[in-house]
Amino acid sequence: MWWRDLSRNGGRLLRCAAAVGFAGLLSLGAGGCGFHPLYGPTASGANLSEVMRTVEVANIPSRTGQQVRNELIFGTTGGNGGLPPVYRLEVVLREAVRNALITTSGLPTSAILQLDAEYRLVRIKDNEVVFKAYSTSEAGYNLVGATGNAGSVYGDTRAPLDAENRAARTLADTIKTRLAAYLSSAA
Repeated sequence: MWWRDLSRNGGRLLRCAAAVGFAGLLSLGAGGCGFHPLYGPTASGANLSEVMRTVEVANIPSRTGQQVRNELIFGTTGGNGGLPPVYRLEVVLREAVRNALITTSGLPTSAILQLDAEYRLVRIKDNEVVFKAYSTSEAGYNLVGATGNAGSVYGDTRAPLDAENRAARTLADTIKTRLAAYLSSAA
């Protein structure tokens, strides 16, 4: 009969029921632990994409700085234009190039561009720094002229520019994601 099976296997059934109940309690507890989708509503309930549009990106000197700034503006506004600024993002950019491969004659055949950005988010109404961080990005490129190939002037000129564009895009994406993470919990 079924009650005899229950009494024989009751310990096993009870342990399974307890495990399922405990797992259910853990899942309920994890729901309120602060994890939420990055691009969902912010802590205040505002839409994160709208909050991101209130970030004004200050000028960044140099060609690469302008690339980073353009990528940040597009990343924060989505190409829809900004809203009246609540925050100002200030970025200090440092660029370094290091040779990766050297020929036996001492000429570099490839290089790595490294961009280091120290940035801070300033609340405009009281000029208070509310978030600051540091990010880096690298992009490699080849130098064809070092191998003795004729007609490589264009390639050796264009390759560093392409590396700057790639590194700027990667750096801006990293900064945008970190700003979104901050603003989703603070705004």
